[in-house]
Amino acid sequence: MSRIGNKAITVPGGVEVTIAEGNEVTVKGPKGTLTRKFSPLMGIENKDGTITVTRPNEEKHTKQLHGTTRALLNSMIEGCHEGFTKTLQIVGIGYRAAVAGNKLTLNVGFSHPVEFTIPSDLTVTAPDATTVVITGIDKQRVGEFSANVRAAKKPEPYGGKGVRYKDEHVRRKEGKTAAKK
Repeated sequence: MSRIGNKAITVPGGVEVTIAEGNEVTVKGPKGTLTRKFSPLMGIENKDGTITVTRPNEEKHTKQLHGTTRALLNSMIEGCHEGFTKTLQIVGIGYRAAVAGNKLTLNVGFSHPVEFTIPSDLTVTAPDATTVVITGIDKQRVGEFSANVRAAKKPEPYGGKGVRYKDEHVRRKEGKTAAKK
């Protein structure tokens, strides 16, 4: 029994969900439009602003698809209605970020700046030199781009320097100590 898959999804006002042949779902909202094709094994039904996902049998494969399909649909609806945001903090002396056009430039202790091309479906801002805010309607794209930016210089446990998520806790380690004589 999938507890996630059995939950009904309530469609908020201003969001329109259309289900085409072959389980192709299109979600239109105030933030934009997302389209995704789901497995034909799943039954997706839209009744009176409530979406339910059903599975035809109890096989392991369909049970796995059940919860995943519902979670992806819910993320599409939430993204088109409110959008998703990830905030990155840059910690370190001389470490900074800048956005110019469709380029995000990070100076994170290397001999060269690290540049990222911002995808067209995402909005990246740098409110100050040590903060990067990534927003978009597709949860996967926002998470993937923020993970790539974080991978440029992961936070290290000794000095705590690097790029981290705003709410991320970096476990600190004690450095070496001189031996007493």
